[in-house]
Amino acid sequence: MAEQPRPKPVEVRPVVHRPDFATIGGLVVSLGGILGGLLLEGGKIRDVAQVTAACIVFGGTFGAVLVTTPFPVLWRAVRKINHVFIERAQHPHQAIEEIISFAAKARKHGIVSLEHDADNIPDHFLRKALGLAVDGTDLDVLRRMMDLEIAMDEHRAEAEARVYESAGGYAPTVGIIGAVLGLIQVMKHLENIDEVGRGIAVAFVATIYGVGSANLFFLPAANKLRARLRRASLIKELMLEGVVAIVEGLNPKLIRTKLEAYARDAATASKPAPRRVAGRGVEDSNAA
Repeated sequence: MAEQPRPKPVEVRPVVHRPDFATIGGLVVSLGGILGGLLLEGGKIRDVAQVTAACIVFGGTFGAVLVTTPFPVLWRAVRKINHVFIERAQHPHQAIEEIISFAAKARKHGIVSLEHDADNIPDHFLRKALGLAVDGTDLDVLRRMMDLEIAMDEHRAEAEARVYESAGGYAPTVGIIGAVLGLIQVMKHLENIDEVGRGIAVAFVATIYGVGSANLFFLPAANKLRARLRRASLIKELMLEGVVAIVEGLNPKLIRTKLEAYARDAATASKPAPRRVAGRGVEDSNAA
């Protein structure tokens, strides 16, 4: 009896990381507009280049955040700063095409034929979900396990975003402290009116650093990380529903129709991610 040919492995493309030109362009435009306005008013860049003010504002802000944030969370947030400038470019339609390929292979050769493919999936979440499905895990158990993983990922990402949000709240206040400290030094030399005027100008640079860093970087960075979180959660939901549909043996065409709704939401994610109840996959209403 002739040996049956082994099914070909499903081709899975790795996730591409690319620069987020919206973040980079936004910083360039905002800083360019502010510094350009300064130059148009006859000012000079060195007027706002004060090392002392930078030390006060950024040192004080970092210290305040360190007091309020557990160090492991702070360290994770610092490491996530590259996510503000680098986009994890996994398009939802790419995930759908991969899941459809897995569904077609499972429908033809059985879900066990996906065992080797599951081990080679670069995305941790999809690899784990499909691996559990291949191992014959009950659907309810599979859903609870993967819902719990999504909820924990959301919790960690939200804690990291709050670090930058906290920095955005502290920085303007620390900037005011820096300005007051500068004014204290100015008051010591009231006999020289020229030095008083120059000293007051320098003192307010700390306020510029505090307000500017909060509104141009810290708060936008927190919102950017939350946007990444919302998109990642929706794509994970898409993957989970796709794996469940594969286990249920649905037609690949029906799976595609089902997952297209997630693709539309992931492409235009703008609302806050829903809070999940681990093990049930339902939303926790804000009104509750």
